[in-house]
Amino acid sequence: MVVVEMGGQLLHRDEENTESRTGKKLKVEKSPLSRWEFAAALGVFLVFLTGLFCIYLTMPAAEYGELRLPRNLSELRVLKDRLATFAKDYPAKFILGYCSIYIFMQTFMIPGTIFMSLLAGALFGVIRGLFLVVFNATAGASSCYFLSKLIGKPIVNWLWPEKLRYFQAGYFFL
Repeated sequence: MVVVEMGGQLLHRDEENTESRTGKKLKVEKSPLSRWEFAAALGVFLVFLTGLFCIYLTMPAAEYGELRLPRNLSELRVLKDRLATFAKDYPAKFILGYCSIYIFMQTFMIPGTIFMSLLAGALFGVIRGLFLVVFNATAGASSCYFLSKLIGKPIVNWLWPEKLRYFQAGYFFL
């Protein structure tokens, strides 16, 4: 394989790959993820999505229109009042749903976990809320780490190989 720089772009030429318009053979870049890595990442996402959908289906019909992700503290207070009755009527289902949503948001780095943490303290009290938040944040961050380790490294190697070599060489400390 030969690497040629033309016009600021790196072209990879290989004798076994397809020909370009000029008659030179160029390497066709394939996906950075193997089929197994892609299937595992998609499986994790679908498991989370299926769990959240099942929780959504088991909620009482009257609650659907009133639930929104809070964007400020006043909306958080309104959400807390609406969820307090549901938490008292269905405690196990509510805690399972809360944990699933928190871990999903933490795993896929969706903003709003700070409001979920405040909501835990408001709904469950300081001690129970603290334990729920610590458990969920740890589980979500661990899940994010392992998902990143599974699919992040090949994607970074594929998208930014020069920058990765630069940081691995340690030139950024100079």
